Amino acid sequence: MQSFVIEGGRPLQGTVRAAGNKNGALPILAATVLATEPVVLSNVPRIRDVETMLEILADLGATVSWSGANEVTVDAAEVSKTALAPGLSREIRASFLFAGPLLARFGRATVPPPGGDVIGRRRLDTHIHAFMELGVDVDLNGAYDLRTDGLRGTRLFLDEASVMGTENAVMAAVLADGETVVGHAACEPHIQDLCHFLVELGAQIEGIGSNVLHIRGVDELRGGTHRIRPEHVEVASFAALAATTGGEVTIEDVEPDDLISIVPAFRKLGIQLEVGETSVRVPPNQKLRVVDDLGDQIPKIESGIWPAFPADLTSIAVVAATQAHGTVLVFEKMFESRLFFVDKLVSMGARIILCDPHRVVVTGPARLYGQRLESPDIRAGMAMVIASLCAEGRSTIGNVGQIDRGYERIDERLRELGASIERAEL
Repeated sequence: MQSFVIEGGRPLQGTVRAAGNKNGALPILAATVLATEPVVLSNVPRIRDVETMLEILADLGATVSWSGANEVTVDAAEVSKTALAPGLSREIRASFLFAGPLLARFGRATVPPPGGDVIGRRRLDTHIHAFMELGVDVDLNGAYDLRTDGLRGTRLFLDEASVMGTENAVMAAVLADGETVVGHAACEPHIQDLCHFLVELGAQIEGIGSNVLHIRGVDELRGGTHRIRPEHVEVASFAALAATTGGEVTIEDVEPDDLISIVPAFRKLGIQLEVGETSVRVPPNQKLRVVDDLGDQIPKIESGIWPAFPADLTSIAVVAATQAHGTVLVFEKMFESRLFFVDKLVSMGARIILCDPHRVVVTGPARLYGQRLESPDIRAGMAMVIASLCAEGRSTIGNVGQIDRGYERIDERLRELGASIERAEL
């Protein structure tokens, strides 16, 4: 198992390019099963989760290859297998995204329970209910055995605005007979990217970016090329790194519209961002100070469905708050275990009260000290990297394979910004 060894106290300086969106690449890779011709994807992040998706595609019979540094070519014309390998499925939650495309193209799919981060209950009910409304028979017997004699367009109202549930419903509906209306759909940037990709292949989807999608089924999808949208969560991670270390960093290849809820939330923590047409600059030597609500009341940063503040950034916001003057409540509404990592920050010297599984109160600034830590999931792992770079002394973060699942070559890119971070074998 590998670890990161980090010496804190160095302001980050320089320029970094945002990688492609992890949560956009994964469903788009699954959606290549729908295409009868080759698909070329660019700006694909070279991360563990992407590699796992490519392994699943290859196991199903697709021809996959890295045709460039961040370019993948997938030819799914010869796919005939409809059962996912249990071992690969357990490695990643996004394995369940193959259910919709396999059902649409072949009328059946056998998908074992997926893996993924342990951040609380992550239900699949929304996916299953949507499939059933589209005409799928479901048998639960250790795996999800899904069959249909033909998907039929219908009016869906998702019981929650599930990101993956929306993606699976859309991918199934693009080849269904007739029109499907998906209400209470999630509309995060990566869902918009998936929909645009499908349209480029010949799908008919209206309402992209809203919570009501109108999909008219077509007979088949052709091949094509597509560039994965930049990762807004990574942009915010680098911005928090720069601000909390007092550095000056410019993040390039940014989609400003994807920062619509991030900029005001960071502003509550005193983090100022200069957003350009395709870049974000973090000015140096910021004196972070929490901006109180009217009447000097304690402010709140709360996650929610898009365009609310992304749940994937609550861990990052907690660490940034430890370095800001003042008190703030961070409210993680979506996952009941995501905030349990804060005990590791407390061991470093952070002043945090865990109120319940969903809320923490953070008072800063706190002087953090290097510690031996363990990464429980992707986003908490990145939060601990940020904390370690702010801390005095040396920190060792174990289980960094979790961080590698979501951040491309993060240690190399941080070294290019002046961070003292090395990868070591435990």
